[in-house]
Amino acid sequence: MVKLLVKSGGEKALGHWRECFRAADPRLDVHFWDDPAVRPEEVDYVVVWEPQPGRLAKLPNLRVVFSSAAGVDHITCDPAWPRHLPLVRMGGEGTAQRMGEYVVWACLSLLREMRHFALGQAVAEWRHKEARFDASMRRVGIMGLGNLGRRAAEMLRGVGFPVQGWSRSRKDLPGVRSFAGAAELPAFLASTDMLVCLLPSTPETAGLIDARLLSQLPCGAELVNAGRGSHLVVPDLLAALDSGHLAGAVLDVFEEEPLPPASPLWAHPGVTITPHVASMSSRSERARYIADAIAAFEAGRPLPNLYEPERGY
Repeated sequence: MVKLLVKSGGEKALGHWRECFRAADPRLDVHFWDDPAVRPEEVDYVVVWEPQPGRLAKLPNLRVVFSSAAGVDHITCDPAWPRHLPLVRMGGEGTAQRMGEYVVWACLSLLREMRHFALGQAVAEWRHKEARFDASMRRVGIMGLGNLGRRAAEMLRGVGFPVQGWSRSRKDLPGVRSFAGAAELPAFLASTDMLVCLLPSTPETAGLIDARLLSQLPCGAELVNAGRGSHLVVPDLLAALDSGHLAGAVLDVFEEEPLPPASPLWAHPGVTITPHVASMSSRSERARYIADAIAAFEAGRPLPNLYEPERGY
């Protein structure tokens, strides 16, 4: 049997994880992260979310680390994480599909000003308001055109949004204008009505969405951040909303999670908050993805979505 430890969803989720992995690959012996019956030297693989610092380094025969989400900064922030091991980001069709759905939902919510109606419903007030735009009138600009950004672009175009993208290197996507590098960022921003951030967490992207960047968007632009909380300078966003330069924002990721009750984001009339759920696929989908990756690894085939330290994602 191949021994796999799981730290995702808490111990109460272990039963469901076991069912999902049993369906994906019965030879996987699945245990909770803190199972005292499992000796550290017995562990072959782990799937984790926010493992305690130093714990991964104490598993001497660990072969691969799987992140239970698309990001890995919750693992790499540990100074002792075992850098010699493959680190796999969550991926697969389920992750990309759900991110695409989230981005389309967020852009349509901003387009139809759904925050206005939600605030009215909360106080039982009939707040009639006509839509100012349709999708063809608002250009969506996606920062980050990896697997998730590509699927989001495809789905946005499917509902009628013009779409363009910005990334480190130029991409070739049907119907999507590609901007690349720092030199082309101002032109990308100036022509973007709805900015969608799907960038990974790297030193270069920390604090990227600040007052300077937001000021380069057209007046009345809107923001969707489903990348990382570290990308956004919250006081700068609030100032842009309060001044009227930005018309609204949908935020799924935050520097501190859960978002503290005292955060001014909760009550701001221009902000819609979701609790880091944008690309979260089902446990069965994630178990299948991990089981397939383990089978590939043990057969000598390449692992998918490998974290590359030199790129930061």
